[in-house]
Amino acid sequence: MDVSLQEVPLPGTALAEELDQRLLIVLRDGRKLLGVLRSFDQFANLVVEGAVERIIVGDQYGDIPLGLQVIRGENVVLMGRVEEGKDAPDGLTKVSPAAIKEALKGEKELNKLKSTIRARMDFLDLD
Repeated sequence: MDVSLQEVPLPGTALAEELDQRLLIVLRDGRKLLGVLRSFDQFANLVVEGAVERIIVGDQYGDIPLGLQVIRGENVVLMGRVEEGKDAPDGLTKVSPAAIKEALKGEKELNKLKSTIRARMDFLDLD
């Protein structure tokens, strides 16, 4: 019987390749952070420098500056490198932090209203 051995990367080596790179990190609660990965540990806890929270509402986006962040590894859902010069998807317009916070507030109020209307109309069984 011929058994071929494949090289298996050591745990943590994939994160080591991302050190000093600008990353997009999606957290378990849905927030999206952008920043430069400076350090990590065996639990995938991350230290991110120059972090901003990217908020997208409709066709607008805004970045809320957060500074240096320590992110607990269990909260990370997805992480990927951001290409230099391609910071935002096409078709989105950048707005100020105050404007995006206001748009987010409006979106939350609209969603709350929609859920209230759905709850009141539940007896109709529209599905």
